[in-house]
Amino acid sequence: MKRGELPFRLALLALLFEGSAFAVVPPPGAAPAPSPGPSTCTDTFPTGAARPKMVETFPAKGKSGWALPLDITIVHGKGETVLPGGFGGEGSPEQVKMLEAQGFHLPSAKGNAAPKLERTEKGEEATSKVTISVVALPAKPGRNELTLPSVPISIARASGEVRTLCTERHTVLIEDPIANTSDAAPRGNPGPLRQVEEWTAAKHGAIGALAALVIGALVAWLVSLWRKRPRPVPPPPPPRPPWEVALEELFDVRIAQLVEQGRFVEHIGRVSDAVRKYLGARYGFDGLETTSAEAMAALRRVNPGVTVLRDVETFLAQADLVKFAKLTPTEAECQEAYGRAEDLVRRTMPAVMVSPPGWSDTPGSGGAGAPAPGPSAATPLSTDPVRHGTIDAKTGLPRGGSDS
Repeated sequence: MKRGELPFRLALLALLFEGSAFAVVPPPGAAPAPSPGPSTCTDTFPTGAARPKMVETFPAKGKSGWALPLDITIVHGKGETVLPGGFGGEGSPEQVKMLEAQGFHLPSAKGNAAPKLERTEKGEEATSKVTISVVALPAKPGRNELTLPSVPISIARASGEVRTLCTERHTVLIEDPIANTSDAAPRGNPGPLRQVEEWTAAKHGAIGALAALVIGALVAWLVSLWRKRPRPVPPPPPPRPPWEVALEELFDVRIAQLVEQGRFVEHIGRVSDAVRKYLGARYGFDGLETTSAEAMAALRRVNPGVTVLRDVETFLAQADLVKFAKLTPTEAECQEAYGRAEDLVRRTMPAVMVSPPGWSDTPGSGGAGAPAPGPSAATPLSTDPVRHGTIDAKTGLPRGGSDS
């Protein structure tokens, strides 16, 4: 007997030999059974209680060394379970010896004669089919008559109570496999069979390669997600100074030659919008969306105060006459409005303190542009856009993107 088959056989023996009390339960009207052996079981169903219908079949003849199936069909309630613990359990070597004393042995669990349990349901009834195979091995050669002892079948009810049914004792006539062969001679050994050996190194290598492939694919997917991650948007360029933008817009008005074309109202409107937009950006309010009164109120709240406040008020009032009172300006008034706008922008530009390294314009340093003998003091530059670098002195065009 192989070592791996012993637990299976002991487990099946627990099914064949449940209980410690033994009693013979012959079927009604049957002839008296032979003297009971130790392989009988005890029926625990109460007298008068509803019993499941059980039909069993067992071969009447067999051959020594061949498996003999005991087929049991039980019709029971839908809430009941046949063999609730399956074919598991624990047996003992004594039970194995008791079964072998009757001339029966349990087949290998790896063969086709392993025990089976099937269940089907129909309505409120269920049918369970149990197949238990045994191998008859008589102690004496020739023809022998063996008796299979009663087999206990446990049934669990819906309430959890477990009851036992006992099968009948079955008598079988066992013949030798060569009983009908005259002058039977020993047969030779079968030819060699191909033996397959497990190549553990190759199996481990294949598993490792598959795991590496999965991990590599996962890493590649994670890297692709990392490369597609949202990246921080670079900060926008710093805003251009409002006076620089205003001078450019006024320069655009001049080169558009609206006055030469007789479009005086449009000229005044564009100049006024440039100044309003500049004042709003310079002093922190929406110059294009506020009225002249609102703009003046915002300028009066500026601290320190705006030095050209009276000039701004006059400029806005004259522009409102053209825009709302439909006053048509003259060419000279257009030129004057343009000059006032440039003057307002230049006079409200902040003074920038610049200290070029190694140069000084302070009195007593040797003149403008002369190297200073020591660290030079910071000197305020004029608010003239030409000196600021906003307007090119030669072409009169604005230098885009330069910071004051």
